[in-house]
Amino acid sequence: MSPPPPPLGRGRKRAAHAFDEALDDAELAAARAALAQGRWQTARSLLARTGDDWDRRGHRVTVLAQEPHCAPWTRDWLLAEPDSADAAVLLALAQVRRALRGKEKPVRARESCHAAAELAPADPTPWLGLLMLECALGAEPEVRRLFAEVRARYPDHHHAHHLMAARLAEHRSGTGVDPLHEVYDFANAAAERAPADSPLAILPVVAHAERYRVLAAAGHEPRDATASGHWTGRRARQVMRAAFDWWLEWEQEGHPRRLIDLNFLAHAKVCEGRGAEAAALFHRIGEHATPSPWSYPDRDPYPAFRAARDTALGTA
Repeated sequence: MSPPPPPLGRGRKRAAHAFDEALDDAELAAARAALAQGRWQTARSLLARTGDDWDRRGHRVTVLAQEPHCAPWTRDWLLAEPDSADAAVLLALAQVRRALRGKEKPVRARESCHAAAELAPADPTPWLGLLMLECALGAEPEVRRLFAEVRARYPDHHHAHHLMAARLAEHRSGTGVDPLHEVYDFANAAAERAPADSPLAILPVVAHAERYRVLAAAGHEPRDATASGHWTGRRARQVMRAAFDWWLEWEQEGHPRRLIDLNFLAHAKVCEGRGAEAAALFHRIGEHATPSPWSYPDRDPYPAFRAARDTALGTA
């Protein structure tokens, strides 16, 4: 039986700040709110309009899947439309989210992802769900295989590349600083082969931050990122400069996950001590902070974001 909708006018206790995975996608936020009340038809229309814009589809499905009652409401949708690929992939990602929270058996999430993949063979999103699951729970060969499945359907998949950068950064966590670590090669290769207007140009910055997270957690770097030499070496400066210069010329302001990249780039510029460049990025980010990388390695992310932003903008 589907759950009753949450009572109107009675909110849950909120944390000091709740990050919104929808970022600046107002249509997505509206569909998520409707789904919370059991009105799955709004999500249906949203995904139908999204079509095969794979980065946007992946973003929207993963955000909708985070809604606590997404799985039961989507089962209602599947009862009404048993052959709906959109409903199948949304249920699959909802079960992945539940499995990652320990509220669903991983095997059931995997089965749902494979069922969704059969309904939509060209869609990388079910494989993204499997990759999310195995990056947290799986062995290395399976993670690499699933990443290849995503890339076979969409070579420049933004979310999948971020997942792989985070996973690869954890290799050899106890060996200390290694400028030749494989995560850097992975990110550089992805940036080089991506189209000129792809935000994967910023992936080397993401890889640098992910490696800092691992090194700081292992005690090889200061836990205060701004005190770490990780961001000020010659190679790091080259990576940051190339990414910032690319952003200044970038005209694709509609990418659904661009604000994630801008948060990584702003964080890097703060750590590098480039306040003016950080300020330009904070102006573009506005209030759309993301937990990563401001939480690295174990910080409360929103106060860290606010402090960095206020300092860069001169409002501290």
